[in-house]
Amino acid sequence: MENSTPSSSVSTSKLNDLLEKIGITKGILYMLFAIFCFAVMNLIVKMLPHIPAMEIILFRSFISFVICVVGLKMQKVKGLGTNKKVLFLRGLFGGMALFLFFTTIQNIPLASAITLHYLAPIFTAIIAWLILGERLVPLQWLFFLISFIGVTMVKGFDERVDTVYFIMGIVSAFLSGCAYNCIRKLKTSEHPLMVILYFPLVTLPIASLYCIFYKWTMPMGWDWLYLLLIGILTQIAQLYMTKAYQMEEAARVASVSYTGIVYALGFGFLFFHEVFNIWVSVGIGLMLLGVILNVTFKNKKKEIVELDDKILDSK
Repeated sequence: MENSTPSSSVSTSKLNDLLEKIGITKGILYMLFAIFCFAVMNLIVKMLPHIPAMEIILFRSFISFVICVVGLKMQKVKGLGTNKKVLFLRGLFGGMALFLFFTTIQNIPLASAITLHYLAPIFTAIIAWLILGERLVPLQWLFFLISFIGVTMVKGFDERVDTVYFIMGIVSAFLSGCAYNCIRKLKTSEHPLMVILYFPLVTLPIASLYCIFYKWTMPMGWDWLYLLLIGILTQIAQLYMTKAYQMEEAARVASVSYTGIVYALGFGFLFFHEVFNIWVSVGIGLMLLGVILNVTFKNKKKEIVELDDKILDSK
């Protein structure tokens, strides 16, 4: 037993060295784990078509609320934040986006729903350009066009993608873009847990009223475990995603996040026998290509600006 510990340490060290050599750092591993957790959460939502999306959000929000409140108390953060208006909008946009996203997942192929949601970074950039005055260069508009051509192909060549749910998916991505811009405005003034707290703080009353007065489906058997897992997996994923962005370059982490489509394709095939024709596959590829090119270009541009600033400062 005593000899096993050094051997185990050596093996772990060798594994870490190997991963470093092929470019897989601890930050990348954290992001891969976070994306896997999100993918399993999406799979569970897909496995609960009989539970209304708003009811799933109710359970998810309750678990998130409890974890956030405990976390804020442990870190001795008091009050409800300073910029309450933007915090409220972050919760409102995020809640509406999640409702539409879950509804889309439940009604169209899993990979198609995830692909539509990956439009969020594009909407984030466009909204930041319109409202925050952030600059977009012509090349970025080309990347946006590539993505939207891909999205059009996903809709046009797959009859399972109903127009209503297709629009819901795009609106969900747009609202996510709004929520992300709210988060960016809050990054210097609010505690991260406070920003997360406003999601359940806004959605819990709305989801509760929906379930009480409109539609409630009593979970049966394994449903309870699945609903619990959705809440827990979300928190774990958010934690490791945050760690990944803290430890690794934003461009690399953002690019890794799009491996989620691989999980969606795999889970869709294994659990729901979802397959895609060549044109839909090309559409998914184009959509992801446009988003990844935009994210990579934007971060490279940021690195160049920061380098120029350092050179000027040194002079």
